[in-house]
Amino acid sequence: MQILSFVWDPSPGIDLGFFIIRYYSLMFVIAFSIGWFLTKNIFKNEGQPDDRLDSLFIYVVVATLVGARLGHVFFYQPELLKDDFFSVFLPFSFKNGFQFTGFRGLASHGAAIGIITAMYFYSKKVLKKPILWILDRIVIAVASGAVFVRIGNFINSEIIGTATNSDFGVVFTQLGEDFPRHPAQLYESFCYVFVFAILYYLYWKTDKRNQMGYLLGTFLVLLWTVRFFVEFVKEAQVDNRAEWILNTGQWLSIPFILMGIYLMSSSSKRPVND
Repeated sequence: MQILSFVWDPSPGIDLGFFIIRYYSLMFVIAFSIGWFLTKNIFKNEGQPDDRLDSLFIYVVVATLVGARLGHVFFYQPELLKDDFFSVFLPFSFKNGFQFTGFRGLASHGAAIGIITAMYFYSKKVLKKPILWILDRIVIAVASGAVFVRIGNFINSEIIGTATNSDFGVVFTQLGEDFPRHPAQLYESFCYVFVFAILYYLYWKTDKRNQMGYLLGTFLVLLWTVRFFVEFVKEAQVDNRAEWILNTGQWLSIPFILMGIYLMSSSSKRPVND
């Protein structure tokens, strides 16, 4: 039944005449903007000054972009370090002549590692609080941002799902295809809405924010469990990723899930001391 499939062929962006706003970039702007608003309210509730929020925003933006890029290279395309080294750090390729490519590869596992690392330094140098205190609070914004990042992936026709082998799915015509695939990006985005809602509820409606590590642990378990299961219907991002029973994305998700379980189960031993 043709009604079960959807043909997806978006424009490259919003054309302003003199400049094109790429949808993926727009989704990042929306994600960071909403994250800033959510964290501002949290900081106000915690009695934290605005200047600490400004510093936090810079730390998170840089850590997300750098961590996501390096994570993609190390986990999925390590050959770039040898074959096209400068493309790792710059939105250009020099392999077959000079070409603007943008940063085509960003990995959420790398972004997570980057943010955790950045928050260690932020908590020491700026906040003067335990790292778990700030991580418990920014995961709410991170979860909301993940919703829009995956929508951006869908608009870009990237991180696609596998073929459905049925009439159901999305036909990504920009890939030169005429058969439907699973909209894996939308599956993730939809699930992340619930991850965000649960974390938001836990912070504002319960006392779990006073048990350091509980919200972070909940985030890790929920988000990476979603990622783990969606990977079953997601196409390989690169040809050489692991396929030993589970794929690379799933193997990388397991440590985060286990860490989350530990943080949740031990959080009662770490009360917040004002």
